[in-house]
Amino acid sequence: MAKDTALSRRRSAVRIRYGVPHPPPTAAIKREPVSNTSDQPTSQPRPLVSVPVAPHGHQIQPAHRTVLPGEDSQALSLLAEILAPSGGPPGADRLDPLSRLCGQHPAFLDSWARLAEAAYSGGDPVATYAFARVGYHRGLDRLRRIGWGGTGQVHWAEPTNRGFLRGLYMLMLAAAAIGEEDEASRCRQFLIDLDPDDGIGVGARPVLASGDLVEPAELP
Repeated sequence: MAKDTALSRRRSAVRIRYGVPHPPPTAAIKREPVSNTSDQPTSQPRPLVSVPVAPHGHQIQPAHRTVLPGEDSQALSLLAEILAPSGGPPGADRLDPLSRLCGQHPAFLDSWARLAEAAYSGGDPVATYAFARVGYHRGLDRLRRIGWGGTGQVHWAEPTNRGFLRGLYMLMLAAAAIGEEDEASRCRQFLIDLDPDDGIGVGARPVLASGDLVEPAELP
């Protein structure tokens, strides 16, 4: 009892020193009876309205369209010179000049996509995968910097968007070629969601199975 009284006095001294009010006596606390609401309707939280997240991890919305800024004019001129002999998708003989172009202009999205095409034409799906993934991730970074936010459509009809979309297309082809069917499927769906007009033509192509290849002449 003496010990409890001393402890109570010390607590009182601390409250006085630091201005902490004493708690009201237990008898002074008025407890309201808890009402029984089991038969009353409860309010549920309102559901959030959102666009479903697709397997590729983004929420593309039709009302939001994104256009990438133009590329460096010198880089565009160099690419045109490299592609001129083929008149279309580059063959394996364009690997060296395209590799140099990527080294000189590493931010140039279409140079990585075209390098991936050249590797694919040369029968090297692993190198294709590596080059395409570099261009794809650089493209995502650039889209985010201009406010894309993972929601905007990116149409092939806009020429400045084509380097990114071509890189994503090549990533799809390379993933299928090396047996990554799930990734190839995600890339295909991402392309369709980004551009419902399907300017790159992925929707018209059958879903690629593991090990499937396409003719180099069919590359975008």
